[in-house]
Amino acid sequence: MPDTADAASSPVLEISGPRATIRLNRPKHLNRLQAEDLGELVKLFDRVEADPDIRVLVLTGTGRAFSAGYDLNSVAERAISVNEQQSAGSAFEIVVNRLEDLGVPTICRLNGGVYGGSTDLALACDFRIGVDTAEMFMPAARLGLHYYRSGIKRYVTRLGVDNAKKLFLTAQKITAPEMLRIGYLTAMVPVETLDEEVDKLASILAGNAPNAMRGMKHAINEFARGELDERAADQRHRDSMRGDEIKEGIKAFAEKRLPNF
Repeated sequence: MPDTADAASSPVLEISGPRATIRLNRPKHLNRLQAEDLGELVKLFDRVEADPDIRVLVLTGTGRAFSAGYDLNSVAERAISVNEQQSAGSAFEIVVNRLEDLGVPTICRLNGGVYGGSTDLALACDFRIGVDTAEMFMPAARLGLHYYRSGIKRYVTRLGVDNAKKLFLTAQKITAPEMLRIGYLTAMVPVETLDEEVDKLASILAGNAPNAMRGMKHAINEFARGELDERAADQRHRDSMRGDEIKEGIKAFAEKRLPNF
């Protein structure tokens, strides 16, 4: 995967077969997200989810970092007006929550450091494969910022209370091995094998039953939040027992071949 671009821009979407890649593309500023990038990300997420041929999304960055988070100058400007703060402050949260709830499985290709709000953006992905030189920190306490509720909840439910407290309250930087130990990284790899590992996982996910995965991801996220819609989950289960996917899956298993969903 190329790590360079001709010029800085809003996030870039690339589609190759069943795989979509969204690349944050402001490398000179470590892919720091600007206000205009947030709306563009939502549009790209909508486009990915609306295309039935796309089975997996990879989110990554251009250059030597994944992302330096949201532009701090924008945060300061929002603080001037309560109305602006509420409007723009919720915009980033909306983007991250939209990513977490995306119907297709998502992989964050952590090509480098991940800082501030982008740590939550990566955490909203289903899987995070990072280079062994990666690092992360959440500077909210150092900046005097009380992080938004759904972001804190994501940290707690995915990483545990103690790890969430360490990351939020100390605002200390941690390295890739520690990111792996606490469960932030799904896998840690040398930079030369990053694409190989991402490709391997993306191929596995793209080959599985999309409707079954979509429904189970939905249920898993609801379980994590303590918000399970039991009736809807039970209905998806019953529907799957009569659906085309299970017919093809069982047939492929009997014929000792890969299913064609």
